[in-house]
Amino acid sequence: MVDTTPLSRAVDHFADRLRAAPQSRLQRGAAAEALEAARELARWAQELERPGAEPRIMPDAGMFAAADQLSVAANDLAVVLSADDEVERAVRVIEEAQKRAGV
Repeated sequence: MVDTTPLSRAVDHFADRLRAAPQSRLQRGAAAEALEAARELARWAQELERPGAEPRIMPDAGMFAAADQLSVAANDLAVVLSADDEVERAVRVIEEAQKRAGV
């Protein structure tokens, strides 16, 4: 079993920063970055769970839901990851999105 603690820490940090961010920061792109990262992680999880199936796109539930969507997608992915390098890749996705979001 792979240790997904680094992924949990990274997503918790980013999600906490998003929840604490002012609305103006979310509107300037932080929420969009989080949603895009969530969509990427969700797509990846679906590909691992159902190879070859058409992935469903995570809907935009609004800027105030972006942190929760990111958390859900990362937690879903953590369940199906099977290698340390996959965890490292997922952490990079989150950290890079957080940098672009500026939070």
